[in-house]
Amino acid sequence: MTKKVILATAAGIPVLSILWALQLPLLLELEVARTQFLSVLLGLATALVFINDSQEKSVFEKGFCFIAALSSIAIFGWTGLEYQRFLLDFAYLTPEMQILGAGALFLTLEAIRRATGWILLSLIGVFVIYALFGGEVPEPLTGVTISVPELLVYLAFDPNAILGTPLSVVATIVVMFIFFGKLLVQTGCGEFFIDLAMAVMGKRRGGAAKIAIVGSALFGSISGSAVSNVVTTGVMTIPLMRRSGYTARQSGAIEAIASTGGQLMPPIMGAAAFLMAQALEIPYSEVVLAALIPAVLYYISVFIQVDLIAGRDDIAAAETEHRPVLQVLKEGWHFLVPFFILLFSMFKLNVSAELAALYGSVAIVVGGFLRSYRGHNLDLKGLLNSFPDTGKAVMELTMIVAGAGLVIGLLNVSSGGFALTLALVQLGSSSLAILLLVSAGVCILLGMGMPTSGVYVLLAALVAPSLIETGIQPMAAHMFILYFGMMSMITPPIALAAFSAATISGDRPMKTGIEAMRLGWVAYVVPMLFIFSPSLIMNDSPVNVAIAFVVTVIGIHFISVALVGYFYKKVSLSVRLGLLSAGILAMLPEPILQSGLIPALVGIGIGAALLFAVSRSQKTAVL
Repeated sequence: MTKKVILATAAGIPVLSILWALQLPLLLELEVARTQFLSVLLGLATALVFINDSQEKSVFEKGFCFIAALSSIAIFGWTGLEYQRFLLDFAYLTPEMQILGAGALFLTLEAIRRATGWILLSLIGVFVIYALFGGEVPEPLTGVTISVPELLVYLAFDPNAILGTPLSVVATIVVMFIFFGKLLVQTGCGEFFIDLAMAVMGKRRGGAAKIAIVGSALFGSISGSAVSNVVTTGVMTIPLMRRSGYTARQSGAIEAIASTGGQLMPPIMGAAAFLMAQALEIPYSEVVLAALIPAVLYYISVFIQVDLIAGRDDIAAAETEHRPVLQVLKEGWHFLVPFFILLFSMFKLNVSAELAALYGSVAIVVGGFLRSYRGHNLDLKGLLNSFPDTGKAVMELTMIVAGAGLVIGLLNVSSGGFALTLALVQLGSSSLAILLLVSAGVCILLGMGMPTSGVYVLLAALVAPSLIETGIQPMAAHMFILYFGMMSMITPPIALAAFSAATISGDRPMKTGIEAMRLGWVAYVVPMLFIFSPSLIMNDSPVNVAIAFVVTVIGIHFISVALVGYFYKKVSLSVRLGLLSAGILAMLPEPILQSGLIPALVGIGIGAALLFAVSRSQKTAVL
């Protein structure tokens, strides 16, 4: 009985989003505000958390969970139904609104605790205390003191709080793209991506790791979660890497890095791109263009390192079935059609992102029913399963963005956002480097244990404003927090993607996380680079963008050789130190040294000379 209730509640979330995307209320000539839709959807998500958590619990806890689930649907449903009336009564703080606000706040906070743990709940608690006693906090963090009734009503009913933009983006756009991804998984698209990666990379040196990188990058761009990407593709790629000669630690780390990077890979970027476009109030296409070069640099770095490791440790091509690329494309060409429709709808027809995702989903359903891929095709059962699968997949994210909405509302009502920005700006005025390092640490800390999209929403409210106030370009600031928020997935002590990979590889989780950090070093460096060099996020002339990209790739190559210690043969410590210095010179943005391209050219010259000296007696190798 419980499982059926879970499936029905979970399925209700994407159904609501689809009906909203189709503008059903408008077609039926009903006046329904977005906040009303958000309230009902949040009620379903909150109820789903309680019902899902009631499994394998004591009778008392089961009873509490079901009462809480029913209360969630009742409170948020009533709020949605009567929202227009509540707006008129907002200034009066009526007892009804206070009671509903208290219930909504309690249920949301408890659902957040059950879905995500104590980290986000503790953060919200800090800001609640700040809002209640903000006027007594010393400068420069002095805020405005808010009474309890005002706070309850504001957080529950104001469209800038729990029913604000973060929840709106997830409910209208992210749910649709997760549904799009779940349909693809049901039709066998994951296997198609892996097969395509095997066909392209399987015959190359260290092919198993390159298969993992390409396959996880492709699959990660639609999965919406680094952890789910690891457990989906890692069960195939990690054993493959181990059989070919990579150690258990290297195999787990490579898969974790490749899966995490899928959150950066356009066009979908784990749905973070849509959140960023909404936060910056710019077209989605601009976010995709800005994300392209950093994502390519990320994967180039990992690709170079796994190839050099394969050469150093004499790891051969992957031991797997080598099917021609054209054969794989011939069997699975229909998977490319939904992506074409999705991108054509957004970039050419200029339809909304959620409607474009719905068009793409229809294409998946049609293709999945008409064609199969290696025994995988879409049937009615698979189609129906996609609905509850989507609801379960966005359950945690929905609670996180609801929590982020609470944080944003608390910052707004208490003037805490202004005070926090002012404090960080004062820090940045003394040293921008210190501000960036502190911000990076905060991003990684807050990101531990949360999905990338949820982390980004939280950081966009807490950290990005201070970076922008110091003069950093808004796009660069938001990309910065996205990167470092994402790095929490491979950064111990809570590196969820690395730890998930370690459970498959059989190695120690903490050491796998440290290895992932080492192999993914470029992701900690690139955000610092595009803060000072907007060319790397395509905010410059085409010539400058091309130059910045090329010199950065060369620098990455030099540093990768230095870290691995191999270039056609093992290189000495002195050569590695020389290459490390040359790579840093090549990668440093021009505004830091204010010497034009001269330092980069010097670095490239030194590095090229060192590599030539190492390789002059070696046979030419093919990457």
